[in-house]
Amino acid sequence: MNYLANGHAPWPKLAEYQVGPEDARLGFVARLARENGWSQAHGDRVMAEYRRFLFLAAVAEHRVTPSDAVDQAWHLHLTYSRDYWDRLCAAILPFPLHHGPTAGGSDEQSRYFEQYAQTLASYAKWFGSDAPVDIWPGAYQRLVVDPQARRVHPRDVWIIPKPNAWQAAAGMLAAALLLWTIISRGSL
Repeated sequence: MNYLANGHAPWPKLAEYQVGPEDARLGFVARLARENGWSQAHGDRVMAEYRRFLFLAAVAEHRVTPSDAVDQAWHLHLTYSRDYWDRLCAAILPFPLHHGPTAGGSDEQSRYFEQYAQTLASYAKWFGSDAPVDIWPGAYQRLVVDPQARRVHPRDVWIIPKPNAWQAAAGMLAAALLLWTIISRGSL
């Protein structure tokens, strides 16, 4: 549904929109960043892209599909239920914006590939540039790779970043040299 056709232009309100109470000790974006392991600056960028996604939901003449990062903002926003339904949907958009998961299967995957491509095209049309790829990756990354991710809690696992190829090679060489030194001294 195109809400510009009836004279309603949500962008000025969306551009300034902040989720949740202003006096919260842990604001929405800080919580979003913390829960996803992002820097505050990245959280701010994701929030800006979430606002753009909400705008596209109002003006695009097709269903829109968010990136994974934007979807994380949407999921968190839904937990602020009064803010989401009473402020965003009732007063700013104004229409109910429901979040529905995929039913799965190849037909659904094809539909989401098409919707995501349409979303990125509408983004370029409405905002005059392509969406930033670090927040809006290509469709394969978004719809095939990203859904395989698992959210983990740092108290339950050790999170060790994968090294780049040179670091990995240097680490293996160091381990091999250490093992060779131990074996050559007859300590093993």
